Amino acid sequence: MSGIRSRLLHLGVEALLFLDVINIRYLIGFAGGEGALLIGQGQAILLVDGRYVTQARQEVERVEIIEYEDKVEGIVTAILNDGSKTVGFEAQAISYDTYARLKESLKGLKLKPISDEIDTIRAIKDEREIELLRRAAEISSGALASVRDLIREGVRERDIALDLEFKMRHNGAEQVSFATIVASGTNTALPHAIPSTRKIENGDVVVIDCGAIYEGYHSDETCTFVVGQANARQKEVYRLVREAHDRALDTVRAGVPCSEIDRVARACIEEGGLGAYFSHGTGHGVGLDVHEAPRIAAKSKGILEAGMVVTIEPGVYIPGLWGVRIEDTVLVKEDGCEVLTKISKDFRILI
Repeated sequence: MSGIRSRLLHLGVEALLFLDVINIRYLIGFAGGEGALLIGQGQAILLVDGRYVTQARQEVERVEIIEYEDKVEGIVTAILNDGSKTVGFEAQAISYDTYARLKESLKGLKLKPISDEIDTIRAIKDEREIELLRRAAEISSGALASVRDLIREGVRERDIALDLEFKMRHNGAEQVSFATIVASGTNTALPHAIPSTRKIENGDVVVIDCGAIYEGYHSDETCTFVVGQANARQKEVYRLVREAHDRALDTVRAGVPCSEIDRVARACIEEGGLGAYFSHGTGHGVGLDVHEAPRIAAKSKGILEAGMVVTIEPGVYIPGLWGVRIEDTVLVKEDGCEVLTKISKDFRILI
């Protein structure tokens, strides 16, 4: 919390109110699903309802814990007792109804929206966070490797997804990072395809995007395979996406603008005449959220710093045919990057 307190003066506030449970977990270690955290110059107060009091006492140190019956009323009381006259709050984590109630109850106080300060702090991981991210990547990569034999003609997308999610949980994941994507054939042209009852056919492209959560930290990895036999067009598009992936990886290091990583990947695919089919950014930060700062996209203003963990995931999606995405999660270093995800991204035909 020292990093947050040091920013209070810079932000022009006397206290900060956090409602995003991910940020609360990051700041004080409380992993409950509901609560509020008020941080002032000299104290920090965690407000929870009766469901989380025992958990909070087990997980949190050097923070006062207050139980509330009504969340907004609890926050109002804490702010008034704190005495702060200007309170910053997470603009993206508050509903209009909650804001309106706070404003009505705190007349005479200034409520100041804060947008991305905590995101900036969370973007750079410490050694403990990096080890947890490594372990999350090991769990998901290991599970994906163990289900490759199931990826064959006649097997349903949904069955592969279920087996993959079971193996991630069995191998130590708290839960999956997001709804696992298993797509085959024309479904692979949808970047966020939902596993269906479609059965894999000979010659299908199969895209699998999965992630595991370990002690709150996420992994994210995408592999693309071909089942049975691949045609020349499939091989060429895979080669192009792999080249974009590799060029982007070679560009990752501290001090490089995030937009430059995206430009390098996008230029490669545009050179191959498929730029119109690369429909998303090249990557994103990974941590306590599977999508967090920084963004690796054309309009990103961020600069990579050592300790950031980001994905590199160029893709090509041709409607009515198929798509290819290749994704690794990497740790940014001063002189390059370390790939945390474990599956080889060499072109592979599954028989």
